[in-house]
Amino acid sequence: MLKVERHSKIVELIGKYEIETQEELAEYLNRAGYQVTQATVSRDIRELKLSKVQSENGKQHYVVLQNQDSFSDKYIRILRDGFLSMDMAQNILVIKTGSGMAMAVAAALDAIHFHEIVGCIAGDDTIMCAVRSVDDTILVMDKIRKLVVG
Repeated sequence: MLKVERHSKIVELIGKYEIETQEELAEYLNRAGYQVTQATVSRDIRELKLSKVQSENGKQHYVVLQNQDSFSDKYIRILRDGFLSMDMAQNILVIKTGSGMAMAVAAALDAIHFHEIVGCIAGDDTIMCAVRSVDDTILVMDKIRKLVVG
């Protein structure tokens, strides 16, 4: 399995679960079919620049810290690596991704904070984004195209 796929899975897992330790993250990854060691997970955490924050129950868990000022290279990289194509149906944007990449790409889109996108629903290889208007959908498609092409 490629490192990019594993990184996408890590972003998805920490978004879904409050993962407290590297060992716990390794366990989730192994269950998902990624054969990883604790050393690999440690390196992935460093490369993804994950941070720990305190949750409501007082325990610490991993998160992807969002940079509000500019798009993080990490999100753009996930978007580029997972993106295959997109199309629109009125104000609904449908994005096709590589198999198993939709949740990570949707998380990246959420982190980028396009104000035109109201929300995203992701399956295995397809994302549906509700966009505010047809004109906004065209705008978002143009923005995504520019990010993906670089």
